[in-house]
Amino acid sequence: MGLEELCQKAKAAKADLIRLSTEDKNKALAKVADSLITGKDYILMENAKDILAASNSGMSVALIDRLRLSDDRIEQMAGGIRQIIDLPDPVGVSLETFDRPNGLHIEKCSVPLGVVGIIYESRPNVTADAFGLTFKASNVVILKGGSDAIHSNIAITKCIKDGLRDCGITEDAISLIEDTNRETTTRFMKMKEYVDVLIPRGGQGLIRAVVENSSIPVIETGSGNCHLYIDEYADTKKAVDIAINGKTQRIGVCNALESLVCHESVVKTILPEIAKALRDRNVTLRGDEKAIDAIDCDLASDEDYYTEYLDLIMSIKTVSSIDEAISHINAHSTGHSECIISENPDRINQFLSEVDSACVYANASTRFTDGFEFGFGAEIGISTQMLHARGPMGLRELTTYKYKISGNGQVRN
Repeated sequence: MGLEELCQKAKAAKADLIRLSTEDKNKALAKVADSLITGKDYILMENAKDILAASNSGMSVALIDRLRLSDDRIEQMAGGIRQIIDLPDPVGVSLETFDRPNGLHIEKCSVPLGVVGIIYESRPNVTADAFGLTFKASNVVILKGGSDAIHSNIAITKCIKDGLRDCGITEDAISLIEDTNRETTTRFMKMKEYVDVLIPRGGQGLIRAVVENSSIPVIETGSGNCHLYIDEYADTKKAVDIAINGKTQRIGVCNALESLVCHESVVKTILPEIAKALRDRNVTLRGDEKAIDAIDCDLASDEDYYTEYLDLIMSIKTVSSIDEAISHINAHSTGHSECIISENPDRINQFLSEVDSACVYANASTRFTDGFEFGFGAEIGISTQMLHARGPMGLRELTTYKYKISGNGQVRN
């Protein structure tokens, strides 16, 4: 099937999905979860083809691990789908009602985004996760995964379609673009006639390519150059514990810390304790000259302060005031998650108010930026922009709204 025909079918399926009740959607999700388990051997066989190709191409062990499926990982995919069943249906919710003096009754209610395109890399579990979330919100989804996971993605999509078909629901609720040519991806970004919103999930390079090439509205997700600011009124234990957790609990995630910003008054007191704890966990430190005077670290380049390492590396910037800290963070951050360690309420309030990121913390790890941790359930990603959503994107963020207006013959003068 050609790209345009695939997109046309997806657009046509919008009408079918909007008619589905919550019960219809939940039954279909349960059937899809069962289908993933039933098709486990087939999925693993196809995944093995991707693993072999990745090994032959010299892909790193860490990236191959992201690509690899197993019985447990397929069980987790199915379990994730079943968890979505228990989440409230975000569609058809009355958000606000009001009456005008002329007698018009106006209701603001939630509706699906429509056709959602998702371009992502490596992890084949995203195929199942993305379907479950978009489908529960009555959206049609078109997926464009990475070429390294193509066999796995095709197999998972087939199992999902089998589950939908068993429930009498259109298989066009999910489509996978199987052509791995880059030109096809670029063409997909131009399908504004059929696709309502595009969500890239991956590294900075992928997100930048989508933003620069798409004519479809884009929700940017994922990239996280996250900062921890150690204020002059910081508690040492909190600073050390949160630095360690934020940087080393999981290094390859978007809410991990990448940069430490330190007030000069604690450079020779708190910073050495943080640095020792980080070095004990094999973290390489790159700092400015004031940091180097206080601890053993390499000299940071300007580029370091813009870098999302996703590795055991951390930059350090010393500042003379909270204003300078906020300015540095706003200039270098990707708008994901930032934290202040301080016992001063005025400093905390200023930081929370003036740092321009989706999630801003006081005395808590940035690792909490997550749909489950926020109580939203599963998420499609972390939005780092202003519109249409910001922060963890759960089911509610996969909807928009419309106004329903009821009258009794009113006409405007």
